[in-house]
Amino acid sequence: MGDVNQILGLFDTAGERSVDRAIAEYRAGRPVAILQNDEVLVVLNVEALDAQIAQAFDALAPGRARLILPAARLRRLGLERVMPGVVSFPTPNAERAEMLGLQIEGRIDAPVAPVVALDEAALELARITLVSPAIYAIPVAKSVLSVGIVQVEAAEIAAYRASQVKAIKIVGRAPVPLEFAAETEFVVFRGGEGLKDQVAIIVGKPDFSKPVAIRMHSACLTGDLFGSLKCDCGDQLRGTVQKMAEGDGGILLYLDQEGRGNGIANKMRAYKLQSQGWDTYDADEVLGFGLDQRRFDFAAVMLKQLGVNTVRVMTNNPEKIGALNAAGLEVVSDQRAFGRSTPENVRYLASKRDRAGHFIDFDAMVAHAPVTE
Repeated sequence: MGDVNQILGLFDTAGERSVDRAIAEYRAGRPVAILQNDEVLVVLNVEALDAQIAQAFDALAPGRARLILPAARLRRLGLERVMPGVVSFPTPNAERAEMLGLQIEGRIDAPVAPVVALDEAALELARITLVSPAIYAIPVAKSVLSVGIVQVEAAEIAAYRASQVKAIKIVGRAPVPLEFAAETEFVVFRGGEGLKDQVAIIVGKPDFSKPVAIRMHSACLTGDLFGSLKCDCGDQLRGTVQKMAEGDGGILLYLDQEGRGNGIANKMRAYKLQSQGWDTYDADEVLGFGLDQRRFDFAAVMLKQLGVNTVRVMTNNPEKIGALNAAGLEVVSDQRAFGRSTPENVRYLASKRDRAGHFIDFDAMVAHAPVTE
């Protein structure tokens, strides 16, 4: 006779399911146990830590708690770091953890040790989960683990993103006529990173035997939907679709990568800092994020599943061009995606040009700006 595990094995691997469950638990503010051989690290998002929980953690492993921080956050705490590190917590102190992990005015107050493999796995789990990358952790014996805590192998976390890229698949498609592009089909893919859906918008009737015009557009709720003046995303989205419709067609990949891959909550935190005078990238660094958390390997898989192998890329971001080349697509040309500059976004656009190498020409933007009444 078979069993339930045999049935589950027909869908995905046990490791993928473990990471899915760990993502849900960690995002909900509950602890997760990460395992490697005989070692166990119980981890918790610092945002969920309070004095009572810190005391409970310390009771499991007295004096052994530690705070895991990415390099970006350590730089904002006053250290010159390119690698993540850990700070010891010999006594439970939730306020100190919040200061080091979350507060703008936080400053390092103790030596920083290098991370080990379990710490790296915890940081990767936080990245996938789209929460603050500051992690409160304690090493424990396997014997203290209960069936109530989700357990996941460090190797499973490390392999998760690659497995999601391979597993991405089309789950629905339908014609959706748009303004400026009446002949348009939406194709929904499940997967890519975490528990997400991605969308390919096929505009017109592009000839897939020739280079196809494409744009990889990361979701921007504020700009795409509400017309935020802080970015040029909405203009780029609608402008590229219109250009495809007026030409030989194309494909816009709408990717669930809000806030350069940091998630909508962290994007709003960064916006708050920007309103106080911080540069967009400095604001992300205060929160513990590097220049850009996005990956585009799954976007290339989406294009290949649609039958596209040669592309003309509409982007200002050289990283996107490099990612498509690295994934095996042939990029025959690239052209700029124009938005409008406003008093509210000019510093943001200049930062993308000067700090992340984006191809942004303000004179060209003015020449190509959408006509407004």
